[in-house]
Amino acid sequence: MSPLRYALALAVPGLLAAPQLFAQSQAEIIEKALSPLPADLRTDATVYTYDEDTGQRITLKTGSNHVECQPTDAEGFTRCNPVSLRARNDLSAKLRAQGLDGEELQLALQKAEDEGQIPPRVFGALSYRRFDTPDRIQYLFVISLPNATAEELGMPTGPQRDNALAGKGTPWMMRSGTSGAHLMIPVNGTEYSNMAMMMGH
Repeated sequence: MSPLRYALALAVPGLLAAPQLFAQSQAEIIEKALSPLPADLRTDATVYTYDEDTGQRITLKTGSNHVECQPTDAEGFTRCNPVSLRARNDLSAKLRAQGLDGEELQLALQKAEDEGQIPPRVFGALSYRRFDTPDRIQYLFVISLPNATAEELGMPTGPQRDNALAGKGTPWMMRSGTSGAHLMIPVNGTEYSNMAMMMGH
């Protein structure tokens, strides 16, 4: 018995509802994990997490479509990705468990891609991200554009972070011309988005 379950059993004698309490908690975790997705993708999406010590994938909800999500992490991010990124994300988790992070981690992933251990990012693949508080972009779509340049796609590169925090962000491209090139698309006007700042009269 976990310490939390034991404490609850002591505090509330005969607490028959404890299993339902814990099941509901996991249901809520899964519901939030799916929340960055458009509604039509949520029912059939997979939800998973990783063992921090080993990097082993743990499935919380088995899905059948082309997207999968992770519960909110310690930093407050909730992410969903296409299943085409599964091998990359699984390897990333295992490398993190081995102590790699930051640039060292990215170099290891690039090496694995170059050696054919993991597939390259799919051009045009769409990922989804939420953040809990308004000091970051709270609702964001990211389109993978490996090795594309802003010039050939006609995309802007001027950062839109400040505008997005004010609820009026527009798309911009990052890492143009690299294997990690991507288009950032702040999503405005939803229940998850940064609130638009009202102008004074």
